[in-house]
Amino acid sequence: MKKTVITVIGKDRCGYIASASAICAQSNVNIVDITQSVLEDMFVMVMLADISGLNCTFGEFSDKMRAFGEKEGLDVRVMHEDIFNAMHRI
Repeated sequence: MKKTVITVIGKDRCGYIASASAICAQSNVNIVDITQSVLEDMFVMVMLADISGLNCTFGEFSDKMRAFGEKEGLDVRVMHEDIFNAMHRI
């Protein structure tokens, strides 16, 4: 299984989870685990997702998530598991 970690941070508003999940579904990305919190008025979400069935390039998926973040005024980061694996080899 190839994995990615997706983080979403910004001012709280209804619909962020639905929007991020829809992009994942359209890209055939399976959300394996998700956690979200609202800290005062700030929304914070972390998703672990399986990208084994990704129907576009990882870059294209990352760009879709980034565009969602820009549209909503959110900081959205999509990090491939290879980043974390490389950090443990250093």
